[in-house]
Amino acid sequence: MKVLVVGGVATGMKTAARLMRRCKEAEVTVLERGTEVSYGACGFPYYIGGDVKNFAAFTSGPHGVRNPEFFQRVKGFQTLVGHEVMSVHPSEHTITVCNKLDGSVQEMSYDKLVLGTGSTPVQLPVPGKELAGIHNFWFPWEVEAVQKEIKENNVTDVVIVGAGLIGMELAEAFHKLGLHTSIVEMQDRVLPQMLDKEMADLVLKNLEPSGIKFYLEEKTVAFQGQDRVTAVQTDKREIPAQLVIVAVGVRPNVELARSAGINIGPSGCIAVDSHMKTSAPDIYAGGDCAENTHLISGNKLFAPMGSTANKHGRVIADVLAGDAVTFPGILTTGVCQVLNWSAGSTGLNESSAKAAGFKFKTAVVPGFDRLGYMPGVNRVILKLIAEVGTNRVLGAQAVGTGGVDKRIDTIAMALTAGMTLEQLSNIDVAYAPPFNGPIDNVATAANVLLNKMTGRLNGINPGRWKELRHDVDYTLVDVRTVGEFHANRIAGCAHIINIPLPELREKAEQLLPDKSKHYVCSCQIDLRGYEAETIMRNLGYTQVQSLEGGMSAWPYETEKD
Repeated sequence: MKVLVVGGVATGMKTAARLMRRCKEAEVTVLERGTEVSYGACGFPYYIGGDVKNFAAFTSGPHGVRNPEFFQRVKGFQTLVGHEVMSVHPSEHTITVCNKLDGSVQEMSYDKLVLGTGSTPVQLPVPGKELAGIHNFWFPWEVEAVQKEIKENNVTDVVIVGAGLIGMELAEAFHKLGLHTSIVEMQDRVLPQMLDKEMADLVLKNLEPSGIKFYLEEKTVAFQGQDRVTAVQTDKREIPAQLVIVAVGVRPNVELARSAGINIGPSGCIAVDSHMKTSAPDIYAGGDCAENTHLISGNKLFAPMGSTANKHGRVIADVLAGDAVTFPGILTTGVCQVLNWSAGSTGLNESSAKAAGFKFKTAVVPGFDRLGYMPGVNRVILKLIAEVGTNRVLGAQAVGTGGVDKRIDTIAMALTAGMTLEQLSNIDVAYAPPFNGPIDNVATAANVLLNKMTGRLNGINPGRWKELRHDVDYTLVDVRTVGEFHANRIAGCAHIINIPLPELREKAEQLLPDKSKHYVCSCQIDLRGYEAETIMRNLGYTQVQSLEGGMSAWPYETEKD
C-alpha cells in the first residue's frame, strides 16, 4: 500500500508514524512544503516569555531532533521537505509535486492520500500591513523573527491584535519581558470564542492591574510608520508600537482539496465522515483543514487545535490499517493561562447553545481549589450550562487562579458521556484537603444549577444584575457582615441595604416592608445569599433572587467607605 501524506506537522506525522507501526507493508511518504516538520507550535508563546529556553525543544524528542533522517531511521517512512503539492488528481490517483529547492516538478502516484494541509493566519487588509515589525505567530520562522526583533530593535511597546488564545498567551510572554503590552480586540471581551461576557470580564478585571492595556470593541484600521511600524491605528485611538502581532485567527488550507473537486463543508473545511474520509475515493483529511462535528450541538465547525489534529492522525492510520474506527467529534475544550489567572471552557457557551436551539439555564458558582485552611488555596469560578427539561449538561467555563484545568477536564468527560446534572453532582472524584474540598466545585455547581432547575433557587447572573442594579424597582440586600459591606460592595445600585444574615429573619419585615418588590440577596460567594433568598421567600416575599457568585464573581464596579 503506497500512502502519500501532504503536510508534515501534527496530523501528517501522526498518521505516518502510527501507520508504519500498524502496517509493515505500507510505503509512506510525507510531503512538506516548508523546511520544518513535527514541531510543537502550541508552546511558542512560552519560548518568547522565557519558560522554554531552547527553541530546539519544539522539534526534539527523547531520541533527538525530529528531522527527515530521524523519521526514516526510527519510524521507517520518507519525509520530503521543501516539496509542495500543486494539484491532486483523484481519478488518476496521482499528485503533482514541485521541489521548491530545485524547481523540478514530478507526478507521484498513491493508493491512499492523506491531506493534513493545516491552516494559515488571517491577514489584516489595512494600510501599512507590509511594514517591518508586523508579524503573525504561527510558524517557527515567525517566532524566531519576533525574538530577534525584540533584541535588535529596542522594542519597548508591543501591540497584539486579537484577544484569543494566542493573543492572551503572548500578552503574558511580553509582560514577562517587561514590555509595554497592549491588546486590541474587535469584540466586547477577551477570549471571545471561549467565555461568556461576565466570565471574560472576571479575567479582564484581574489582569488590568498588571499594566497590560486592553482596548475592547476597537477595530484596527491601519498601521503607522515609514519602513517599520511605529503605531497601531484603531477606530478610536493611536497606540505606539515597535512590534505588532496579528493574532486574529486562522483559516483552513483547503485550496488544494477544492481544486481537486473534493467537497468543502459548511464550516469552510474539508468535509469528512467519521472515518476521516473525504468525498474523493481513497483520500482522507485531518487536522486544521478538516471539518469537525460538535458532540453536543451536532454542528460542523472549524476548530484548529493540535490535540485534535493528533487524534485525527491516529484515526486515519488505524482506518488505513483496516480497522473500523471512527472519530466521534469534539467539544472545543480549551484552556489558557495569563499571568496567575487561568481560563477554560468545554462544550457550549450561551451564544452557541442559543444558536443550536437549546433551552437552557446557567449558574455561576465560585469556590476554592482545595480546602480553605490549606496552604496555596486559590479561587475557581465555574459557570455551568444545562438543558431545561432533561438536565443534560451542555457546557462549562471556569476562571481563576487555581485548578481550572481539573474542573474543565472533569466536565468534558461528563459531556462526552452525556451526563445529567444529577450524575455530574455524584461523580466520585478524589478528595483530600491538599487537592479538593469534600464537595468539589464541579459537584457544587451541578447542585446549584439543579436548585435553579427545580425552583429551589432563583439566581440572577452577574451580567444581568449589572443591567438591573440602576432600576429603582430593585433593592440589593447585602447579607454580609457590616465590616465586609463597608470594605467593598457593589456600586451603582438604586437601592442597597446591609442586613447581616443572622439578623435577617428578625429585621427583614421591619426594614423591607413591601413584600411584592424586587429583592436581590448578595454575599461573598452566594452561600449566604442563597440562605437569605430562602429566608425571605419563607417570610412571604414574592420576587426575591440571589446574586450568583456574590462579590467573588462580580467583575464590575465596586465602592467602599
